[in-house]
Amino acid sequence: MTTTESFASEAANSPTAPIVHLEDVGKSYGNIQALRGVSLSVRQGEITCVLGDNGAGKSTLIKIIAGLHDYTSGTMSVNGEERHFASPRESLDSGIATVYQDLALAPLMSVWRNFFLGNELTRGPFRQLDERAMKRIANEELTKMGISIPDLEQPVGKLSGGQRQCVAIARAIHFGAKVLILDEPTAALGVNQSGVVLKYVVKARDAGIGVIFITHNPHHAYLVGNHFVVLKLGRVALDTQRADITLEQLTTEMAGGSELEALSHELRDLAPDAVADVQDAIQAQEKE
Repeated sequence: MTTTESFASEAANSPTAPIVHLEDVGKSYGNIQALRGVSLSVRQGEITCVLGDNGAGKSTLIKIIAGLHDYTSGTMSVNGEERHFASPRESLDSGIATVYQDLALAPLMSVWRNFFLGNELTRGPFRQLDERAMKRIANEELTKMGISIPDLEQPVGKLSGGQRQCVAIARAIHFGAKVLILDEPTAALGVNQSGVVLKYVVKARDAGIGVIFITHNPHHAYLVGNHFVVLKLGRVALDTQRADITLEQLTTEMAGGSELEALSHELRDLAPDAVADVQDAIQAQEKE
């Protein structure tokens, strides 16, 4: 049984058990509270979308789960065991892989070399690179994800932004990720390339991976998400399942919700003919 198939089997056997669970987690940098009382559960076969404006605490949350920073209050458990990661390697060894916006890919190296970057296969007493095996495995894993790259020898920098994201996702899954953190994977992409990435995010979920999808875009989140968490100023402002919220409600919450509506009322008092109602503005945006 392949790694992907084994994770899918585990997800089917225990679909409600969280792989990663944060309870009242906080993080302070001196007198600055970056996170306060954040609770989050990530389950296999689900996409948990974490949304928030700049400064909401999304990056700090990623760094805690990925092992870059330790939390200062609360608890974080992985597979039921409380953990404090001292390094990203500890997080990775626990089955948590993070794909950052810069992707950690070497643009001038070939696709197959990037696929095995830091995890190269060797053979013989002199530990020579096993190029044939790495090319074969990279091709098989990319094909399994439905990613078609005819020439694995080409520099990864020549691929489209969406293809590079997909290579990074396939690599993380191949090397044993049970939880996949995606940091704004569609932020710098156009509509078509964003669609390509979202398709492979769904493939990762269907393979039994627990996905944490960090994004500013509620439309992308709603297309693929099972669970939505909105952060504001380091706190959880919304935590809900897909069945309990509409895209319009998610967009309003992401845009500021009550704060934005209060501002709209203030501005309407100053210039009633120049300021549109918040709901009208959101509906007009969704029709475009």
